Amino acid sequence: MRPLEARAGRGTEGKAPKGSSDINGYSAAVRYLLERTNFERMRTVKYNESTFKLDRMHALLAKLGNPQQQIRTVHVAGTNGKGSTVAMIASMLQECGYAVGMYTSPHLIEVRERISINGVLIEKAIFADLMRQVAKAAEKAGVEPTFFEALTAVCFKHFAEQAVDIAIVEVGLGGRLDSTNVITPEATVITSIDFDHTHLLGNTLEEIAREKAGIFKPGVPAFIFESEATVERTLVEIAEKVGAPMRIVNKDIDYSARFCVTDAHGPHTRVCLYTKNSRLEHLPVPLQGEHQASNCGLALAVVDHLKTVGFDCPEDKITAGLAETTIQGRMQLVWDRPRVIVDGAHNPSAVGAFMRCVGAHVPYDSMICVFGCCSDKDMGGMVDKLNLGADKVIFTRAANNPRAADPEDLQKLFHERSGKMSQVAKSLPEALEMATRAVSREDLVCVTGSFFLVGETLKHLHNMDRKRGGKIAAYAEVQD
Repeated sequence: MRPLEARAGRGTEGKAPKGSSDINGYSAAVRYLLERTNFERMRTVKYNESTFKLDRMHALLAKLGNPQQQIRTVHVAGTNGKGSTVAMIASMLQECGYAVGMYTSPHLIEVRERISINGVLIEKAIFADLMRQVAKAAEKAGVEPTFFEALTAVCFKHFAEQAVDIAIVEVGLGGRLDSTNVITPEATVITSIDFDHTHLLGNTLEEIAREKAGIFKPGVPAFIFESEATVERTLVEIAEKVGAPMRIVNKDIDYSARFCVTDAHGPHTRVCLYTKNSRLEHLPVPLQGEHQASNCGLALAVVDHLKTVGFDCPEDKITAGLAETTIQGRMQLVWDRPRVIVDGAHNPSAVGAFMRCVGAHVPYDSMICVFGCCSDKDMGGMVDKLNLGADKVIFTRAANNPRAADPEDLQKLFHERSGKMSQVAKSLPEALEMATRAVSREDLVCVTGSFFLVGETLKHLHNMDRKRGGKIAAYAEVQD
């Protein structure tokens, strides 16, 4: 049976709750949530103060007792690397003995994946109860929260009620107008900035950087990695205007990285970071890919800062916690014969990083890519990066993504820009079947282009795997 999120919604089975009194369990809570306006699934969105209205979020949270003011937080924005940086910070703090909330997006299979404490997803009964409280608060405030606003309110309320020591909060979209931008964190972080959501955030890196920098707060340290000159200059300028102390890893903060190969870790990157408080040397980056080194540097710098505001983070615990970092849907091996790797890369920079990462870390004879992306992305840029690593491409689309690009349009674009073989599959299961028929033992199947496609792949492989008694880790972890 498909998870509820795939089944519930407008015009689907089950009567959608009209208000808080109708939310009488988890199924009803999810149906209520899916009835909210969901910008993640809309083809066209107006990005302005009217559509993304923080006044609405403030009004909703006020009726809930402003739970966001009751927790300590770290706020993370950026184009690529947000989820990885959040995961590394959370893992290190958890190893240091803290109760760490983590709020991320999107989810792969089930919406509860977005809200966790020390890696444990919010319970269904708690989710339902908090969604009922959010719906009731919205009624009292006279507002209609969006999907992301309602979910963010549940997140803050859950973390406050569970008295987490700190919550690592990932921005959903942009920064300045994002629903999460109602907190005063211990630190703000901006990971790499590149072209994505250009129809919303701007057509230049400077414009995009300005939107991301909207999370900067007076007196709150802002962490970035040494960046392209225009981006860095923009971020520094905004930090100065806001009064946020800017700390640049690999410039203000002493940092180095080197690629190496060892028997214990295979090919990987090691980083060093030196401050007045820490001397962290030759730490293996726990996530694969050269791009993860800068994310790791940022995560280490943030934890180092938290030591100055009351957190006890011994270096041995930091090292052990970093090593335990895992993240679903990024460079994840989900099937063994044939080998299938999934990665939610959803813009040209991320697809390019994924292709390089596979080339550096995974031996194979031939790579077949199953690819599908959203129509509002830079499709030309993405297929160009795909062409760098894939020997053959099968274009398809995620079944439950209304923003999905037509696979035939993608194939046409790919054909115009490369001479490589490609095919079109009407569905993800069909694409995987075509890929597995075409590979040998030493070949590799990679599924990428969107988190929608990755999530559908995990669900499909889980259904196949049940017969042989195994389990797909990302799927199994969200089951009861």
